[in-house]
Amino acid sequence: MITVPDGLARTTVDREGAPGAAWIAELPGLAAELLERWDCVPDGSAVHGGVGLILPVRQAHGRTAVLKLSFPHPGNVHEPDAFEVWAGRGAVRLYARDDERFAMLLERASPTTLAEVRDSDEVLTAAGRLSRRLAVPAPPGLARLSEQAAGWEAALRTDAASLPHALSDRAAAAALATVRELARTQPEVLVHGDLHPRNILRAERAPWLAVDPKGYVGDRAYDGGTLLKVHALTLLGTTDVRRTLLRALDVFTEAAELDRERTRRWAQLHAVQAAFHGRRQGFRRARGGSELTRLVRYAEGLAEALTPA
Repeated sequence: MITVPDGLARTTVDREGAPGAAWIAELPGLAAELLERWDCVPDGSAVHGGVGLILPVRQAHGRTAVLKLSFPHPGNVHEPDAFEVWAGRGAVRLYARDDERFAMLLERASPTTLAEVRDSDEVLTAAGRLSRRLAVPAPPGLARLSEQAAGWEAALRTDAASLPHALSDRAAAAALATVRELARTQPEVLVHGDLHPRNILRAERAPWLAVDPKGYVGDRAYDGGTLLKVHALTLLGTTDVRRTLLRALDVFTEAAELDRERTRRWAQLHAVQAAFHGRRQGFRRARGGSELTRLVRYAEGLAEALTPA
């Protein structure tokens, strides 16, 4: 019987309430059932991400893998679909899936993430090249980012009018313009949906492989915006954040072969949305207090830095 990590149990119950507690209680039994079905045995201690359990396993014929069990959520539905389309190109391979239980048997990669690399240019270049590899025509049936555009616009307008914030009218207007001009009509390309350095793992058969995709159809520059927003957290304390951030944009877009201006606009939208999200409900790493205030102000500063004069 596996032991559910305390951190996963705590965050799941805090976020999901009674349904989360019920899922945590069922998790050891679900894992045992899937281990038997997929002919695996545990091969290390269970770890966890934001929404799921990850258990290293070894199959009867000797192949190593990981069993991933995610909390049932609409945002996790198309993860195995993305893995199937990529078929190991730029991402870990999918060996088996159980969609009803939000479970997958996946290729095992190193626990070392791209976020642990100290050289900023190496991080941005590796992520950009991986983004380019993951850019393939989208299959039918996946969720489209364009379908979220109306909700993004409504939330931006509501938050700008109702929340206390330090964003300029220019920054808020630029984010709205991006939604209107870029988000409503997007390419038919499979995008990761949550591409950032912690979702990129070192591997043996390739330098880096992606994990934890959302599996959306849309603009590849959207992933660039996500990457830059998360990467910007490493710039906390930098003397000239704007200059450093714009240089990071240059390095990433060159490696990814993406349009610089389009990627900047998505990154600016992500920063504005993050600032409002922090004001509304905090961040995973800070739910209140001085640290939350610092992070919200930093997100607002990033949004201003990415807003053209």
